[in-house]
Amino acid sequence: MPLTRRDFGRRSARAGVGVALTGAVGVLATAPGALAAQDTEVSGTGEEHGGYGHGGVGYGPLLDDPEGLLALPAGFSYRVLARAGQTRLESGEFTPSNQDGTAAFAGRRGATLLVTNHELKGPRADWPHPVPLTEGLVYDPAAAGGCTVLEVRPHGETAEWVGIAGTSTNCAGGSTPWGTWLTCEETEDRAGQNGMTKDHGYVFEVDPEDGRANRGPEPLKALGRYAHEAVVVDGRRGHLYLTEDADNPNGLLYRWSPPGGFRHGRGMLARLADEAGVLQAFKCFDSGGRFVDDLSRATRIGTVYGVDWIDVPDRDAREVSVRKQFGAGEVTRARKLEGMWWGDGGVHLVSSYAREESPRRHDGQVWFYHPGRRTLTLKVLLGVDPGREAEHGAPGGEERFDGPDNITVSPYGGLVVAEDGEGVQHLFGATESGRTYPLARNQLNNGTEDEPEYSEFTGVTFSPDGRTLFANIQTPGIMLAITGPWKRLPRA
Repeated sequence: MPLTRRDFGRRSARAGVGVALTGAVGVLATAPGALAAQDTEVSGTGEEHGGYGHGGVGYGPLLDDPEGLLALPAGFSYRVLARAGQTRLESGEFTPSNQDGTAAFAGRRGATLLVTNHELKGPRADWPHPVPLTEGLVYDPAAAGGCTVLEVRPHGETAEWVGIAGTSTNCAGGSTPWGTWLTCEETEDRAGQNGMTKDHGYVFEVDPEDGRANRGPEPLKALGRYAHEAVVVDGRRGHLYLTEDADNPNGLLYRWSPPGGFRHGRGMLARLADEAGVLQAFKCFDSGGRFVDDLSRATRIGTVYGVDWIDVPDRDAREVSVRKQFGAGEVTRARKLEGMWWGDGGVHLVSSYAREESPRRHDGQVWFYHPGRRTLTLKVLLGVDPGREAEHGAPGGEERFDGPDNITVSPYGGLVVAEDGEGVQHLFGATESGRTYPLARNQLNNGTEDEPEYSEFTGVTFSPDGRTLFANIQTPGIMLAITGPWKRLPRA
C-alpha cells in the first residue's frame, strides 16, 4: 500500500524530531564536512561546527606504521591474512586481487570464515590474478571475478579457497541471516560484451561452509539484472534491499518482496522462478508531499523522506537498463549508492558523493531506512571540501574523511566506515551520538612521492565475537585483521 501524503504528515507530526533521529547511529555531526545541527544548511567544510577535530572520542591519534602499511591508534596491531599474488589458495593458485565486500561467519571448531568479493571487471586476460576457475564453481569462464573463502583458525592458521568463479565486478554484496553470502555483480555486460560468454549484472548465493552447495552456480534472476552494489536482508519481513552504483542516469535503491508463502533459508532463493516476487524501486517525497527526484537534494542532516515502492517493468533488462525504464517523476535517484548494513531495525545505506551529474554536490551521505515507518532519514552529510581534493590529505596532520563506501555496524556502538575518497584513505568510526574518530589510515603509496596514490579500504566487518575488525586495501589486494583494546564507546 502506498504511503500517502496524509499518512506521512501525520506520522511526522506525531513523532517529531524522533523520526529524524531514528537508529542508534544518530546524526554523525562531527564527521569532517558534516553539519552539527539538523537545521543547518550545507556550507563547505563545516569548520564552524568543530571542523575536522574529533573531540577526544575513539582511540586517540593514529601512529605511523614502521612498515609503511597501516597507521593505527596506540595499543592496536594488525596482521596480513592474505595478499594478492603472494599468498596461495589451497589449490596452489595465488590469492586473487581487488578484494571488496567481506563478511565474517562463525565456522567449525572456533574458526572464522571470511567470504570476500573480488571486483574484477571484464576478461581474465586483463588481470594478473583473477579468481581461479575451480571446477564446478564457474558461471562464465571468460569472467575474472568471483569470491573466495578464507578460514582463520583459533591458533592463527589460515586456509583459502574459491567460493564462486566466472562472475564479474563482484562489489559490496551482503550476508544473510541464514549464514550465506550474496555476491553482487556491479556490471551490465551481456554475452558478447567485453569478452563475456554469458549475461552479467546478477546476484549469486555462496555458502561459506558447504562447498557442494556452490556447485553449478546460477544467478538469482528474481533480484534483477543491473549494476548491483550491496544487498541486505530484513529477516523479519523477508524483504531484500539492493543498491545500484550507476550513472547516466543515477542509480536506484531497490526492494525485493518474496512471493506469498516463501520461507528464506540456505539455497531457497535459487529455487525461485526468474520472475518470482516483486522487484521495486524507491520513490521519495517530503513532508509536504512533494516528489524528490534525487537524494542529493537533501541539504540538512535530519531530513526525512517518505518512501513508496514502484514496480520494475522488466527486471532482467532485456532491452533497456532497469534504471532507464522509469521516466521523470517516477522514481528517486542517487549517485554512487554503495555499501549497506542491516542494524538498529533498518537499513544503513551510503551515497558516496555527488557531482555535476546530480542536482547538488556533496562528499558523502549516510541514510537510514526504517521499514516499519517507511521513512528515509539523512544521518550524515559531508560537504564538498575543495581543499582536500587539492591537498591529497589533511592540514596540520588532522584526519579528514570523505567518500564513505562500505559500512558496518560496530558491536561497540555506532558505525565503522571504509573510505573511498580523495587523497589519503581511512577507516573511521562514529559513536552512537555521532562523534567521529579515526581508526586506521592506509600508508601504502601506490603512486610516487610527488603524486601519491592511496587505495580505498573495502570489506569492513567484525568477527562474530567482536574482537577483530577485518578490512581490505583493494590495491594491491591486502586482507587485514585489526585487533586492540576495543571498548564500548560513550554516547556523548
